[in-house]
Amino acid sequence: MIEFLKRLLGTPQGALGLFIVLLIVAVVVFGPVIATHDPEQMSILSRYKAPSASFWLGTDQYGRDIFSRLMIGARATVVMAVLATIAGTLIGALIGTTSAFLGGRADEFIMRTVDAVMSIPSLLFALLVVNLLGSSTVNALVAVAIAFAPGMARITRSVALSVRKQDYVNAAIARGESSAFIIRREMLPNVIAPIIVEMTIRVAFAVMLFATLSFLGLGAQPPAAEWGLMVSEARQYMHLSAYILIWPSVAIAITAIGFNLLGDGLRDALNPRT
Repeated sequence: MIEFLKRLLGTPQGALGLFIVLLIVAVVVFGPVIATHDPEQMSILSRYKAPSASFWLGTDQYGRDIFSRLMIGARATVVMAVLATIAGTLIGALIGTTSAFLGGRADEFIMRTVDAVMSIPSLLFALLVVNLLGSSTVNALVAVAIAFAPGMARITRSVALSVRKQDYVNAAIARGESSAFIIRREMLPNVIAPIIVEMTIRVAFAVMLFATLSFLGLGAQPPAAEWGLMVSEARQYMHLSAYILIWPSVAIAITAIGFNLLGDGLRDALNPRT
């Protein structure tokens, strides 16, 4: 573990990405404590305030403190994006590993189906799913997870194909173990490294996708302090105060950059050739 951390911190992108992600985790965990105001408290006399000692990042169109809303909104944005990525990864990893193990016509059928689904852009696919299920935070999570599953299935299968040929898998087959046991106990644990790297990178896309759904009114609903929703609400007031739009946009960008850099660092740290 110590050697792995040294390799991760030995790359600029790994060190910076880990720092940003740890900072985001701290905001998610301690956001309600760090918040200086009630994020839902409105004040007509405090609307469109610039950053000051009282309001660190200014106030929005309802006089609500933007800093406090960003601290609280981290849970609504980041946690949901991480949960959606984990769910999509688990579904995709199971499909990809099963396809690689079965092989033959079953593998061909599963992968052609996955290719057909992957031909639909992730955002459009998520929009279709959330339109069918209805507009809500939970439905947006499900939509993002389903949109990510085919890509993860394709990546997992490419790794699982080499694992399928290993002696320990053949030994399990010779012992008469069930297919479910072999997939769960012999193959999945041995494809976890590239899956973790891909999952970390996909969190960045999940954050942006989740924020996009909320921006379009298909994810979190008012008065939730969700970053994408905050950007959406700020559009018509940005000529009165640019801070309303800038800060949640910066939060989304920093989060996406952090997870992308961490994914690159993990890829280098887990690469045996390095």
